[in-house]
Amino acid sequence: AGVPLSPTGAQTTQLLLEPPWTPAVLWDQVTLTCQGSTTPGATTWYKDGKRWWQEGPDRLLVTESGTFQCERPSSGLSPPRHVVNDRLVLQVPVRVLLEGDTVTLRCRV
Repeated sequence: AGVPLSPTGAQTTQLLLEPPWTPAVLWDQVTLTCQGSTTPGATTWYKDGKRWWQEGPDRLLVTESGTFQCERPSSGLSPPRHVVNDRLVLQVPVRVLLEGDTVTLRCRV
């Protein structure tokens, strides 16, 4: 038997960063937004791999560094987003990059 495939157009949980640069830096006042198919208020947040906030909000202003994920019952766990507190950081845009794309890098201090 083959690996089961998700139905076409199946919703996956996404964790959006604002501002949209990665890794995010704490001193940018980063907002995380959990997007996925389910009713509001059903968002579970994870920090550094551990459940951190059950039935949390869909949007979160980050006040400490760490690796964040969110989960929705019907669309699963989001990919991780890293928020660092480094004094010097090299950032790339959050969007998916393909070979051959022109990309802007930001060196922040």
